Amino acid sequence: MRGAAEGTGGVTQGAMPTSRKSTPLDLHYFPVTSERMADLSRFSAEFGRFGYCSCMRWRMSSAKYRRSSKEDRAQALAARIIDGEPTGILAYDNDHPIGWCSVGPRESYTALERYRALPRIDDAAVWSVVCFFVSTPYRRKGLTLGLLNAAVNYAASQGASIVEGYPVEPGAPSYTYMGSPKTFRRAGFDDVTPAGRKRKVMRCHLGCKGAEG
Repeated sequence: MRGAAEGTGGVTQGAMPTSRKSTPLDLHYFPVTSERMADLSRFSAEFGRFGYCSCMRWRMSSAKYRRSSKEDRAQALAARIIDGEPTGILAYDNDHPIGWCSVGPRESYTALERYRALPRIDDAAVWSVVCFFVSTPYRRKGLTLGLLNAAVNYAASQGASIVEGYPVEPGAPSYTYMGSPKTFRRAGFDDVTPAGRKRKVMRCHLGCKGAEG
């Protein structure tokens, strides 16, 4: 699969133009480990929306999330990373962190496991991709697809056999940071939503066909 990170290493994505600067993008994707905590802190400080929740919306129970402060959530995410738990992927333009994708075993997402609109569809062991965040100047330039590809390959390197996502159509009233069905299809995911279910479920069985283009 192209544009993906394997293990704790990273892969460069092909250059593409950006309106923010005249030089091409120099994109890389890396799993977030304790060695990248400084980069994650920099990312959180620069992007307030990410820093507000620290991607704990699905990891904490709803009650615990409501009781927590911004600082509590940042500390909770940092603790998981320091403990070696899979948490996410950072995208970089050169050495500047510009995007994030949350990925980990589904059971690590306490709120997701309790969310009635997205119950498990079977007993398979799956990893879940639940959130994307991309810096505004870099949006609509393929970053979400690059992050998703990196998340899938990272999950594969950690022994996952199925990666699952819950995308929403653009403009839908649902939580909108979960990616679009189009992006997941381009990354080789199939729609496995049970009949009658309102919230979409898409899966990639590792060895899936991968991204287009």
